[in-house]
Amino acid sequence: MGTADNNGKPARRALLQAALAVPAAGAAATLLNVSPAQADASAPYGGRFDDEVPRFALAVLPDTQYLFDADSADPAPLRETFRYLVSERKEANIAFMTHLGDVTEHGTEDEIGLAADTFSILEGQVPYSVLAGNHDINGADDQRGDSPYLKEFGPRRYAAMPTFGGASPDGYNSFHIVRAAGREWLVLALDWRVSDAGLGWARSVLDQHRTLPAILTTHDIAASDDDGKAELSGNGQRLWNGLIRDHDQIFLALGGHYWPPGRTVLKNAAGNDVHVHITNYQDRYYGGAGMIRLYGFDVARGVIDVETFSPWFLARNPEKRTPLEAETIELTGPTDRFSLDIDFAARFAGFAPAVPPPARPASAVMPRGTVAYWRFDSSGLRDAGTPGAPVADGKVARDLTGNGNDLTVSRLHSSGADALTWSEEHHTGQPAHASLRFNGGKSPDRGAILTTSANAPLNSTTFTSGYTIETFIKLPEPFEGDHAWMGILSWEGRNSEAGKTTGWSPDEPTCSLNISPERFIQFVVYAYRQDADPTSWSHALPVGRWTHIAVVNDGRRTVMYVDGSKIARNPSQASTGIATLGKPFVIGATQFDEQFGQGFYGWIGDTRIVSRALQPKDFLTPFA
Repeated sequence: MGTADNNGKPARRALLQAALAVPAAGAAATLLNVSPAQADASAPYGGRFDDEVPRFALAVLPDTQYLFDADSADPAPLRETFRYLVSERKEANIAFMTHLGDVTEHGTEDEIGLAADTFSILEGQVPYSVLAGNHDINGADDQRGDSPYLKEFGPRRYAAMPTFGGASPDGYNSFHIVRAAGREWLVLALDWRVSDAGLGWARSVLDQHRTLPAILTTHDIAASDDDGKAELSGNGQRLWNGLIRDHDQIFLALGGHYWPPGRTVLKNAAGNDVHVHITNYQDRYYGGAGMIRLYGFDVARGVIDVETFSPWFLARNPEKRTPLEAETIELTGPTDRFSLDIDFAARFAGFAPAVPPPARPASAVMPRGTVAYWRFDSSGLRDAGTPGAPVADGKVARDLTGNGNDLTVSRLHSSGADALTWSEEHHTGQPAHASLRFNGGKSPDRGAILTTSANAPLNSTTFTSGYTIETFIKLPEPFEGDHAWMGILSWEGRNSEAGKTTGWSPDEPTCSLNISPERFIQFVVYAYRQDADPTSWSHALPVGRWTHIAVVNDGRRTVMYVDGSKIARNPSQASTGIATLGKPFVIGATQFDEQFGQGFYGWIGDTRIVSRALQPKDFLTPFA
């Protein structure tokens, strides 16, 4: 038996939050003469699921056989589970539910009929799949012919669901296409003993939907020891050899049948992980009491959070729960509550590679008020060379607005050629597909900069009506050496020259964007009108990943955005304009006391300055 710690809580909520409700996606063409077109694929199924937000839940229901056992049947726990899924569909953003087989104990008409009636709670509310376990049918494989199970849980049951894709000719195997997190996912529901014909059908489904990540569900796939370490069963090995191993789309395989619960990770023929899990609680108090498991997908974080609980016990008055109800309400052992780290884009790249957006012309990203725009592809930096080639001193990066704010390359402190090189690396949402790789640092100070000419209009622009400064940066991984307070961009000139007296140091430049020792982004500006230096501070910046930075001032206050999200530490003090001094604007370092120390260390991409406050939807890479 399992050794999971049980915890009775007075209340709980699902892990995931949904924001807006939109219709579910339509289904693919059926492979049986039961058409999903009977349902309006554009209409909301339950009306409370958002298929675009990056978080959603897959509900997994294991063996319920002891709740449908002849004259001792009690469907109450399962009814409460289904009511929970319906009522919590919006809050938990529940996309789909799948049953892992052994719906009933004996597979009789009465047991199957009672179960079918119980499942009707989900109709029109939450789409789902069911598959036959060994207790639901009289043995054999999926070629066994008619049965009470097939009559109630055959393909006609799912035909009205917008997710239903089709069933095998025998009716015992089916598949659903679920739209969630902005993409489609394939759910295969396979009989407890799939025939060779059934395996061929499953392969054909995968082949016809080659770009869809797939979740395989079946009754018997693996068994576990008391420590939760799972190994493929005999039938599981057959499924592995005949289907899973050579189909990279299958990244998650779920089964019941055995207890205790367990899990393992196997490598398929492509060298990728396949997570294999056993979920079964029929040995628990009250036959598992309709215990449900939620797989909380979060594609933004690259994780699946798993939790297991009984809605029936959850619904009870905490003061009236019996000791067994209280200790079984939620399971928190390592096989019942855990997280899987999955880089979804990397895991699915072999069959559904991400298609980066195409480059956008400069004319498409220069809104009204654009003062300067620099990009480092051929349109802005002609004859840059090949990736890794040095960008020579004297090279000009053109201001594509035509306003005359061209930048010229120079090296600091006699730095070598590798201080500045050209790169094809770029943020996926960046208009230009190129960047500059800066190799600045300390001990000794070194680096490279790009500066405007002495007469560039930008040098004297004060932005009293507001401004937006944007750039893309990426810090190397590993982030080696001491790069504390390296500058990303700035205007030359000390704030004391502008008559400012309240700043941290009179030698600090009038405006600069920097990286602190903790990798926080710092934006400090000495306002044109106020004698103040309002400073914004971000969170710690990740390494090895592109980041979009935007500093927005509406003429009164400055707000920094990182990847389209407003940071917390924005100053409340008034700030109107920038106390520019007619001195050059610089990318690649910050001048302090009229001296440049270290240069920037990492990549810098497209950089734009607009003389008004932009909304995130209007940034160089739009954010909703």
